Amino acid sequence: MEAAFKRGLQEIRAGRYFEAHEELEEAWRAAAPDERDFFQGLVHVAVAWYQARRGRPVATARQLEKAARRLAPFAPTHRGVDVESVLTQVQAARQRVAAGSLDLDPPKLTL
Repeated sequence: MEAAFKRGLQEIRAGRYFEAHEELEEAWRAAAPDERDFFQGLVHVAVAWYQARRGRPVATARQLEKAARRLAPFAPTHRGVDVESVLTQVQAARQRVAAGSLDLDPPKLTL
């Protein structure tokens, strides 16, 4: 699980959001129940940026909302990830999508 988690973060950093989703989903499935929302929140981050690239504003907005909801309880940090920063980035992306743009700044996830 730990390896899939780290690979998922690397894929996000590289802009390979579909691949990140696959890796993080593996970590989510193997996670303890009290951590599943954390991993699922990261999956939603990856899928949101993937959907933005595909030009799908409704899907992007939904994934961003889910990411914020699932990650919020893990702020400010969890497993070395600056969750507070991720939430700030998700909020900025939500505002940009609401304004009609899918040109999202790449997410920066630190470990």
